[in-house]
Amino acid sequence: HVQLVESGGGSVQAGGSLRLSCVASGFTWRSIWVGWFRQGLGTEREGVAAMSAGTGTTVYGDFVKGRFTISRDNAKNTLYLQLDSLKTEDTAMYYCASVLQISGDWWVGFNYWGQGTQVTVS
Repeated sequence: HVQLVESGGGSVQAGGSLRLSCVASGFTWRSIWVGWFRQGLGTEREGVAAMSAGTGTTVYGDFVKGRFTISRDNAKNTLYLQLDSLKTEDTAMYYCASVLQISGDWWVGFNYWGQGTQVTVS
């Protein structure tokens, strides 16, 4: 049974930090790409970052500009997203997702999704 479970969201003041976690089960962890996406009210979903669980290769959305860091713990089949210097416009539901291999447009094609964790910045 494939499952992605996010946690770590919450409310924080602008300039603050949060660390999101995503625990994956039912996958051959090292053979997948795992990523973070977000969707705010009235906005389209956008790719934040993704990482090859096997090689550690990372890709980021252009808007991240060094404020967010994706990482993983292979022993725990867990993906993280460190959110620093948060802004009000970062308020969104953050989702974890997976795909076997990314394409040229890396944010396209993710086919397993978690339920999301809410981040609110005020």
